[in-house]
Amino acid sequence: MSEYTIEEFIKKTQQDEQENDYFELETPRILEVNLTDLVWAKAGSMISYTGQIKFERERMLEHGVGQMFKKALTGEGTPLMKATGRGRLYLADQGKKITIFNLNNESITVNGNDLLAFEPSVEWDIKLMRKVAGVMAGGLFNVTLQGRGRVAITSHYEPLTLLVRPGESVITDPNATVAWSGNLTPEFRTDVSFRTLVGRGSGESIQMEFKGEGFVIVQPVEETEPI
Repeated sequence: MSEYTIEEFIKKTQQDEQENDYFELETPRILEVNLTDLVWAKAGSMISYTGQIKFERERMLEHGVGQMFKKALTGEGTPLMKATGRGRLYLADQGKKITIFNLNNESITVNGNDLLAFEPSVEWDIKLMRKVAGVMAGGLFNVTLQGRGRVAITSHYEPLTLLVRPGESVITDPNATVAWSGNLTPEFRTDVSFRTLVGRGSGESIQMEFKGEGFVIVQPVEETEPI
């Protein structure tokens, strides 16, 4: 059915006010945060809210002088905002599909462009993979999250999880790589030549290789904008 009365459309698409979990998927591409205190979210991801909520960008020294490298969060890296207050907060990122993880003393590393939101109880750290900074615009920023709490990530269309086993490495395109288990550290394989770059960006000229035991999440779209 593609034709509705206004009443029918409202009934079909209105928010579910019976849901009260901290993170809820209102649709596969809209995250509802039932906010009672604080949540970290990707800057610019707010599409609507109700209640009394204040938004503030991450400050350079908010996590101490020892973590000043998190300056990346306020500029060219992974901009985050802090939402505080009480109400219902709705987040989305360019219509991408949202997946919610509930970490239980576990860790996951997420491509900085694919992190949507996380609870304040989750510990996080920013890393710039400088080995590819000269080839990929801005390098590659990743966020490692660990501890207990919910984390919401995004992907273009349906994500695919690839298992990494001892002796069976998994190789991915950095622009199609969404996240991986926190115990894995990818190595970069480069094959940059004039031939491989003709008619294409960095693309397959750089690959991420995962060894050990864990998982890698990929998406069926290569994000070509700086990460």
